[in-house]
Amino acid sequence: MKPRFIAALVVAGVLAPAGLFAQDGGVSDAGGIHEAPPVPAGTDPITIRDEILDHFQRSSRKISELARVMPAEKFSWAPGEGVMQVGEVYMHIARYNFMYLDENLGIAPPNGFDYADIESIRDKDRVREIHEMSVRHVMEQVGALTEAKLDGQTELYGRTVQGWAVLLQLVSHMNEHVGQSVSYARMNGIVPPWSR
Repeated sequence: MKPRFIAALVVAGVLAPAGLFAQDGGVSDAGGIHEAPPVPAGTDPITIRDEILDHFQRSSRKISELARVMPAEKFSWAPGEGVMQVGEVYMHIARYNFMYLDENLGIAPPNGFDYADIESIRDKDRVREIHEMSVRHVMEQVGALTEAKLDGQTELYGRTVQGWAVLLQLVSHMNEHVGQSVSYARMNGIVPPWSR
């Protein structure tokens, strides 16, 4: 199979059913399930990049909104011992936003920002600032990736993959923690702003 065809299948077959379009303007069927419009087979890497970035931006907005409405004193809250705290989850997402680009696509963080130990930060303002910086970094840098870079090979968790697969992993990782963050918010009596 051609790499572009595989990439189109991945975007259409993995991201769309993951529920990323829920309450975000997707098409509803009779059961209220939101569906993404299909990505045509053979779609070029730039279109695939832009589709993945759209998903990234939607999920990033949800984390930004949760971080905004979560009280500062809850940034050190966790549902149990040995489980990630609220602020840690947000910083974990930011760290991987920087890390996937740096380690797997050769794109350094802005101004040499050291993301290695950010998961220990719990100050609400600082957490929000770093998260937003990581989102801007991904949007700017990934938005500038060329077709050659997206189709080119790189390493990801010991496997040889194409560049676009790193972007897919970045979004998949974040969405896992979006769900976690929604659960944390609801456990603290906070309704996600987009659900009101």
